[in-house]
Amino acid sequence: MSKMNHSGRRHGNQHSFEKAKDFRGTMKQFFTYMKPYYIQIIIALLFAVVSTVFMVIGPKISGKAITELSNGFIAKVQGIGTINFEKIGYVLLFLIGLYVVSMLCNLIQGWMMAGISQKISFALRNSMENKINSLPLSYFDQQTHGEVLSRFSNDVDTIQQTLSQSLSQMLTSIVQVVGFLIMMFTISWKMTLMALIIVPLSVILATIVMKHSQKYFKAQQESLGNVNGHIEEMYSGHMIMKAFNGEEKSIQQFDAYNNELYASGWKSQFLSGLMQPISTFVGNLGYVGVCILGGYLAIQGSIQLGDITAFIQYVRNFNQPISQMAQIMNVLQSTAAGAERVFDFLNETEEEKDCEHPVSIYDSQGNISIKGIVSFENVHFGYTKDKTIINNFSMYINEGKRVAIVGPTGAGKTTIVKLLMRFYELNSGAIYIDGINIKQFKRKDLRSLFGMVLQDAWLFHGTIMENLRYGRLEASDEEVMQAAESAYVGHFIRTLENGYDTVIDEETSNLSQGQKQLLTIARAFLANPKILILDEATSSVDTRTEVLIQKGMEKLMENRTCFVIAHRLSTIKDADLILVMKDGDIIEVGNHEELMSKDGFYKKLYNSQFEES
Repeated sequence: MSKMNHSGRRHGNQHSFEKAKDFRGTMKQFFTYMKPYYIQIIIALLFAVVSTVFMVIGPKISGKAITELSNGFIAKVQGIGTINFEKIGYVLLFLIGLYVVSMLCNLIQGWMMAGISQKISFALRNSMENKINSLPLSYFDQQTHGEVLSRFSNDVDTIQQTLSQSLSQMLTSIVQVVGFLIMMFTISWKMTLMALIIVPLSVILATIVMKHSQKYFKAQQESLGNVNGHIEEMYSGHMIMKAFNGEEKSIQQFDAYNNELYASGWKSQFLSGLMQPISTFVGNLGYVGVCILGGYLAIQGSIQLGDITAFIQYVRNFNQPISQMAQIMNVLQSTAAGAERVFDFLNETEEEKDCEHPVSIYDSQGNISIKGIVSFENVHFGYTKDKTIINNFSMYINEGKRVAIVGPTGAGKTTIVKLLMRFYELNSGAIYIDGINIKQFKRKDLRSLFGMVLQDAWLFHGTIMENLRYGRLEASDEEVMQAAESAYVGHFIRTLENGYDTVIDEETSNLSQGQKQLLTIARAFLANPKILILDEATSSVDTRTEVLIQKGMEKLMENRTCFVIAHRLSTIKDADLILVMKDGDIIEVGNHEELMSKDGFYKKLYNSQFEES
């Protein structure tokens, strides 16, 4: 689990620096996905434009008040007039109203874009949720859990943030740049040219810094992933680490990762920190030039004092939207990469659809009519095209019979089970239940016929009652308790302080392995399946619990067709049929006595276990 999370996190940190393979195609697909929200987005962006335009006009209007004040003051000093405070008051009230309207428009567009971005991310996650339920199991064989989780969390979050912030910021930045230029030209074209001389210098310096800092940011994120992954692994496995005296090695490894993070971190932060002082320095150069030229023009009487102050405000703010656009372009690259990964996931090949006219597993009274007769007919299967691991397998298994699947680790014992439940499609041949091809059932109905007790006892964070009811969600409390009694786990639950309301923690560390296994048996009892799949999991439990598990399994198997993936061969001597697998192939078939008499692989396997015991 720690490795999974580690890889997921590291990917989540790195992908923000990736670029989409097909930026244009991805953005086109993304905008198509946004089509239901076009009108809302346009309205929100119009509010953003209005807000920005009013903000851009503001300095020139405030300049009129300053001009009126300075002219009135000069007239008063010269004794030829006075300051017109009434006119200045009207200008200032108009300016305040302008800024209030600008703020309201900005709030409205922010509120609308936040809602739109949430709706789109909600729709994306819904689409991904529907998609993940229709993907074949083979997809997850090729992808790490962290990779899939990263698409649901990091990639969709990146898209959401871009929609709620970057899209409107990009538009307002463009409007600001254009608006500032127009307002500056209306004040003085000479001063505008002076201000524009420094823009290329600012852009060039910013580009150089960003180009050099990006590799250090990437290294920082990689190092951060290593540090976080190491801490998580050491935390989740701290007992093993301490048991083998691995503290010193763990600390050395952490120091190495931490030093890497320090080295890349200070370089990236230092270089990114240069952006502001460089931008300020270049801006100040233009500011000085504008002040000198403005003073000269004012002396000549070709410009008013208020216009100079307004122009200076425009110059001071001119670099900001340019820098924002450069940053947003990087964000858009990151968003395109995230969107591309999401759409790649949504475009994955889905598992074969259910047939148009499926056979019902229920009778007219709503009860399951399937008996549990299973037959394999000339089954061929391979996980890859170049290696077939099940060759021409045929077998008839009557209802209520027990079939054991044995073989060394990695022999492919669970493959038969996966084929039965249609997690994978056959290369050729067919599997029948009660004489009906499993392809004629809905997958949901087919899988409801099966109950599973696996070696890894899967329980989720919640109460014992909730975990048991997972076997049949509509079951009553009384039915859940009866299933627990049938699995010989009822007494244990009653001894707990909160009984069936006892909360199982995330790591299920407050239960032993044997107790967890008994709960999964009770869950299978509650499901009341026609066909049972058992993966023996009695190792590493105490003798008393093992006896209870065996008793629970024996009771569960009564009158059910059972497939037992066996590890201890002594436990399946009474099986009606034993399939012996080796290197992915079924090499022997028969009951215990028949296989022992053949003096083949099964006998060697059985005798080796007997000698070990």
